Amino acid sequence: MKKQTVHYNTVGGKDMRKKDIINVAMIAHVDAGKSTLVDAFLSQSGVFHENEVVLEQVMDSNDLERERGITIYSKNCAIEYKGVKINVVDTPGHADFSSEVERIMKTVDTVILLVDSSEGPMPQTRFVLQKSLEAGLRPILFINKIDKKDQRAEEVVDMSFDLFDELGATNEQLDFPIVYGIARDGIATLDMDNIGDNLTPLFDILLDHVEPYPDSSEESLKMQVSSLGYDDYLGRLGIGRITRGTIKAKSAVQVSKRDGSVINAKIVGLFVNEGLSRIEKDEAYAGDIVVFSGMPTISIGETVCDIDFVEPMKMIEIEKPTLSMNFLVNNSPFVGRSGKLVTTRQILARLNKELETNIGLKVETIEGVEGYKVSGRGELHLSILLERMRREGFELSVSKPEVLFVHENGEILEPFEKVIVAAPDKYIGNVISQLNVKKGTMQFMSSENGYTTIEYLVPTRGLIGYRSEFINSTHGQGTLEKSFDSYQPHVGKIDTQRNGVFIAKEKGKTMAYSIFHLSDRGRMFVAPATEVYAGMIVGLNSRSNDLVVNPCKNKQLTNVRSSGTDEAVKVGNPRTFTLEEALEFIDHDELVEITPDAIRLRKRILDEKDRKRARKELNYQNEL
Repeated sequence: MKKQTVHYNTVGGKDMRKKDIINVAMIAHVDAGKSTLVDAFLSQSGVFHENEVVLEQVMDSNDLERERGITIYSKNCAIEYKGVKINVVDTPGHADFSSEVERIMKTVDTVILLVDSSEGPMPQTRFVLQKSLEAGLRPILFINKIDKKDQRAEEVVDMSFDLFDELGATNEQLDFPIVYGIARDGIATLDMDNIGDNLTPLFDILLDHVEPYPDSSEESLKMQVSSLGYDDYLGRLGIGRITRGTIKAKSAVQVSKRDGSVINAKIVGLFVNEGLSRIEKDEAYAGDIVVFSGMPTISIGETVCDIDFVEPMKMIEIEKPTLSMNFLVNNSPFVGRSGKLVTTRQILARLNKELETNIGLKVETIEGVEGYKVSGRGELHLSILLERMRREGFELSVSKPEVLFVHENGEILEPFEKVIVAAPDKYIGNVISQLNVKKGTMQFMSSENGYTTIEYLVPTRGLIGYRSEFINSTHGQGTLEKSFDSYQPHVGKIDTQRNGVFIAKEKGKTMAYSIFHLSDRGRMFVAPATEVYAGMIVGLNSRSNDLVVNPCKNKQLTNVRSSGTDEAVKVGNPRTFTLEEALEFIDHDELVEITPDAIRLRKRILDEKDRKRARKELNYQNEL
């Protein structure tokens, strides 16, 4: 990290900021163009050199973010426009990371709400906008992708206004500026009939719409930690906006903890953002977003103050997890082939490291089992962690996601999700029927240009594993968006019946001959010459029962020749699973085996006789 000395103006011996500061967050539904707009901000503010090769979505520096095309972790950068420092925060768009968006609202002066000119407001748009309105912010509406053939920008503006009004926006918040643009091309305009070639209209609106953060640098320090980071050399990092005063490197401070206690601490390292770089500073002033090191126990919501001037800010509530999975030691016959980190000790050490920054996670030991119960905000939240562990060389087995219930006033509550589906009219009937079976309740329905849009409120456990069924029902022509809505009373048993599976009988390599004949009775998950073991799931049965099969059996060779015996065997492509698809697919008696080079499905109990015995014991207990 670079070291840089910055000089500030002083008045009467007191330090004052040299530049005004505005903090702005980009918020939107996933894939609305937040990271692309940040790219344009950086490009047009002169952060990059003329001959510098710039990647798209430069803020999405993580490999997983680039592969999936989504923002997973919020990130800060800073630009300068007309002498004003603008700290820009790129936020996640997926519902599983909405808690991070909520915390960021406390560190910014305004938000730019991006809405697709064709799709209009989506489920996550509602959530992030609601949080910004509750924080008292006055958003700027940016209608993106106005170059689409099916754009309906004016209608989307009306839809956005209705959403503002529905969420209880004040008169000042309803008087929001409207900017149209194409983030990909770095274009913003206030008039659809007069499109320019840069973002100057958006920059000017930002300065006119938002007052710079008040300069209270001469007062006592007060700063609340809104995010955490981790550095291999510096340890845990605290991130937050300086609400008041001045923070200095190597200075002694006091911290108001989550439990109400006050401890003495020291700011060891202090950093601020300039462009894409994190620059080490001696001092930082009111309004700026800073990163500091030196406090290994700092947590989100805690307040850093000057000694003897402790004023705790309102604690930030950490959202409770909604889903859990069991992270178990991999005990398959193929253990250790590609991964080297396989023991419970190594898995626990990795989970504890994750807890340093991922406060939405909860880890519990499972009595009598070599593994841990890990709870998070959703399937994507947990699967991202699993994918990162897999790439780091871990091997483990994971159980089916389970919904976490809440008990209040003697009543059981479960999480519900808001679901928005758009599909061709001829398929929407099947989708409505399926969501009704999942105990969903229709909230809204409209039809236009051969497509029907429906809005449902559905229990989370009814949606686990539903995406593949939805894709089949709509022949791949439908879209399904969902986000956490609320906890509501438990709705009873939900039918989530899945067909049975083909289970390998023995260890060996699969043969094309066997796979060809098994394909008549179901869909295969393995190709010829794939190594399998007893208890591994190799296909989906066309009927409801599980079937033990031998995919390693080859054709019996004889010296008798007859017509048709030497015909070539044609085998179709096997169905492959991403990590999320595998987690959605498995049943309660199955596991996903995750290794650096493979994702396999298996039965929890590998031996066929042991499975039968366990099934009999379970049936006997149910009868009692």
